[in-house]
Amino acid sequence: MTVERSTVFGTTAETYDAARPGYPDTLIETVLEFAGPLADDRRAVEIGAGTGKATVAFAGRGVPVLAVEPDPRMAEVLRRNTAALPGVEVRIGRFEDAAPQDHGAGLVYGAQSWHWLDRATRRDHVFDALAPGGAVALFWNLTGIVDRDLAERMTALDERWDMGMRHVAGWAAEFAGEIEATADNDWAGFEFRDDARFADQRSIRFRNGVAWHTSDQWVERLSTHSGTQILAPAERTELLGAVRALLDANGGGLTAASFTDLFLARAV
Repeated sequence: MTVERSTVFGTTAETYDAARPGYPDTLIETVLEFAGPLADDRRAVEIGAGTGKATVAFAGRGVPVLAVEPDPRMAEVLRRNTAALPGVEVRIGRFEDAAPQDHGAGLVYGAQSWHWLDRATRRDHVFDALAPGGAVALFWNLTGIVDRDLAERMTALDERWDMGMRHVAGWAAEFAGEIEATADNDWAGFEFRDDARFADQRSIRFRNGVAWHTSDQWVERLSTHSGTQILAPAERTELLGAVRALLDANGGGLTAASFTDLFLARAV
């Protein structure tokens, strides 16, 4: 049976919440400055909120958020993480089905979620949700391994198990340059640039710094990615064991640089 990659995250919701990184303050501030004032009648709508990594960041700054999440298991953690924050409504369902299409949102944003929507219709749904002048913000984290030899070994494991993890296990220097919008890398700017419904389009890369990750931390984080989760249990165990062995031989971990890419646009 083929497992749908977009629906596997709830199987490890607690680990996902603990292991996945959040988003830099500078990114949140950039989005809010671009979007302008948000209120109950012009709130933010989140695409695939997960366990609330981005929800908490926006709601914690007083932004009213409708957080749409398709997986009830992820939504359970999301509700717990946002329980103390006023103005958050959690709605279970796909963004295409559950988000208001009444041109009332001041901001529609997606963190690590845009690629799960249907490419043929996703811009239509965002436009229909946004008020005139409302902003769309799409962002996702990239992680690059600083040591080139280790990155190449990790990439070999990625290719062996066909996980599609280039933006997690690749070489950091590959992400150090300016963003290039191409069909291959699925950068949102490539998709939006010819859509006249969205103006003031901007692409920004945030360089978040370099940090050491222990073998345990990296294996736990890797275990939450869809490319790992869709593997058969024996294959998953073999893969994570190979990653751990590689990192243990590298002094018990790795040094990685983190980046966050952001695309912004405004509905006309």
